Amino acid sequence: MEIAFTESVAIKDASSVGEVRRSAAAAAAKLRLDETRAGELAILTTEVARNVLIHGGGGQVIIAGLENSGGPLARILALDSGSGIENLAEAMKDGFSTAGTMGAGLGAMKRLARHFEVFTGRGGTMVLLEVGEGSAKDQVDFAGVALPYPGERVCGDGWYCEHAPSRTVAVLVDGLGHGLGAAEAAQEAVATVRQRISKSPGEILNYMHDALKKTRGAVAAVVEVRPGEKKLTYAGIGNISASMLSKGVSRSLVSHNGTLGMIMQRVQEFHTEWSPDSVFVMHSDGLQSKWDLLSYPGLILRHPALICGALIRDFRRHRDDAGVVVLKAA
Repeated sequence: MEIAFTESVAIKDASSVGEVRRSAAAAAAKLRLDETRAGELAILTTEVARNVLIHGGGGQVIIAGLENSGGPLARILALDSGSGIENLAEAMKDGFSTAGTMGAGLGAMKRLARHFEVFTGRGGTMVLLEVGEGSAKDQVDFAGVALPYPGERVCGDGWYCEHAPSRTVAVLVDGLGHGLGAAEAAQEAVATVRQRISKSPGEILNYMHDALKKTRGAVAAVVEVRPGEKKLTYAGIGNISASMLSKGVSRSLVSHNGTLGMIMQRVQEFHTEWSPDSVFVMHSDGLQSKWDLLSYPGLILRHPALICGALIRDFRRHRDDAGVVVLKAA
């Protein structure tokens, strides 16, 4: 799976809706979506941005472009911090509106999108929409978000995920600082992962360490899931936070001190069980670490993109790049 790009638009006023629409057009061009899919993407992003503004009082819309063997896929994640939807079933009906609008919203989005999910409750409402021919799902569901330091056009955090029939590997990398130098380090790290994807997490980090010596350096973590063997392997260097939630219990996985490309004393792999209810989360220090997914009733049962959305919306520090990756048993 190749992450082609991620764009985030803050929804503050009516002009933000137009900005989202322009970002959607650019996304369709980058992904080479046909005219029908490009039109669907334009409609969905426009409508969901209006909902964020009118019903949520503002927020953000994140558009991600994904490439895999099945074709291109555009993922839209809309986040607001409003009061939530009191009656979701009622809100899904055509013509329903609480703001004097035509009410041709959620129900129409569901029919148009390849995939559609809503999570509403604590902290506001999140809507996930997908358009395209590809599929981002295999034996393991996954999602990731990497957003730049406010005001920057490039992101120093990066992520990558790749599937094989019996194996899923994902990486999260945080280039030191922010801006172009950090982005270059993150891109070099991701390129190394793609070249060494068949290796174990610890071996991949060793290759990354060598590759990043020509950059300012980075911290990173790699996770491997083998569902058939019920096994997760994790290795991290630097301040990447990682947690595994299973059977109602959350436990942290250890990342060792160091900076890839500069100083790395040792790499250690940690192994744990991967069960049918497992949820794995890793994130950079652009997010606060004092979160609890169980405080969002039902969220761990939803698509990983919605889990990413809740963490980004409610725990982002806004003084650094921010990246989060979630893997979940399908």
